[in-house]
Amino acid sequence: MSEPRGRLVAIGASWGGLDALRTILGGLPAELGAPVVVAQHRAPESHPTAFTDLLRAATALAVCEADDKDVLRPGTVHVAAPAYHLLVDHGSLALSTDEPVQYARPSIDVLLETAAESYRETCIGVVLTGANADGARGLARVAELGGIAIVQDPATAARAEMPRAALTAVPGALVADPHRIAAAIVDLCGIRAAA
Repeated sequence: MSEPRGRLVAIGASWGGLDALRTILGGLPAELGAPVVVAQHRAPESHPTAFTDLLRAATALAVCEADDKDVLRPGTVHVAAPAYHLLVDHGSLALSTDEPVQYARPSIDVLLETAAESYRETCIGVVLTGANADGARGLARVAELGGIAIVQDPATAARAEMPRAALTAVPGALVADPHRIAAAIVDLCGIRAAA
């Protein structure tokens, strides 16, 4: 299978993640030159469209709940459904009901590890606010394979445990508040050309 071209932005969030995600996605233009995939810890019984509706209201990007075999497209945010791991597979997505990782499904580690393995140096991994260590191992894999690691400044996080764990795993990660994370993503991905 051929390697994907262009960048991919993979974002993981937990406790307090909705506000951080809305800020970041709100700072991204509709013409963003990369697809975005999001794993947010949510209760299995969460209504899936309520979360995506809140994100959709905050951004110019297209926002959808990820489905199995979805093709990744620039300017589109694919959000993991509650109770499913979201995996990146060379330009498309896969869903899994494998056991929870770090007590979570969707797992941020699973998303970031698969994104890193598919996109390697063109992967941008982002770990936001949260109350556990999910995402630290996945972000380390992003950095190991040449991708760019970004961590929310723990001082700006609703819960600092997850960004602190990510920084322990990837001390060289870019550290920024959500507004600056959005600006960094735009700088790294650019704007896609009109079709």
